[in-house]
Amino acid sequence: MSTTLRRPAIRVKSHWFKPGDAKSPAEQASAMAFIVWRVARQMLERMRGAGFEIEPGAAYFAFLREVLVFLAALTDRIAAARLAPGDRIEFTTAFVRHLARTLQDNEDELLGAPPPENPSHADSFIDLVNELMQHYAEFGAAPDAAEDAGFEPGFAFLRYLGHRLEATLPEKDKRWVVDQVMAVEAPESVAIVQGAMRDLYDTSPRRARRTTLSGN
Repeated sequence: MSTTLRRPAIRVKSHWFKPGDAKSPAEQASAMAFIVWRVARQMLERMRGAGFEIEPGAAYFAFLREVLVFLAALTDRIAAARLAPGDRIEFTTAFVRHLARTLQDNEDELLGAPPPENPSHADSFIDLVNELMQHYAEFGAAPDAAEDAGFEPGFAFLRYLGHRLEATLPEKDKRWVVDQVMAVEAPESVAIVQGAMRDLYDTSPRRARRTTLSGN
């Protein structure tokens, strides 16, 4: 297994065009869902570039769902540190629904919709979020977490993602995934999400900042 391949940076806009305008939790959630979707896709492509076999089709979406749930749990923890309880609930609910709709649109297009008697791809994703949010909630922050990050996931938080991803990969890749996720992929993605949340909730009138996202 080769180490990760570095690529030119992609710029993700994470600051409102009119920073002085107050945005509702639902509006902030829509912006964050767009960013998180791109972050998850880029993590998947970086893993492919590092030699992990993530085949198009069901395996692709199994991997993507796990990364999206991890980033949703992270975003919710940051929201909990930054927002009033009611706003956090509104934000996270809208945020997860946005992700679920985007995921469903992509899965339906590429894999086809499930049979009518089965849950939709969106409903299955929301069920997975509800299940795994409880697991991620058991993991604390890193001991040396930066105060302005909102939430800095600790060792167990990142390691759990690596173990969840093992089941989505072929046997030859399972032994490498935890190290790759913890050393490279998760920290980079976490930093982008943290920066995006800071920017979206920064209403100071200044030139828009952009958060860096590695990828093609």
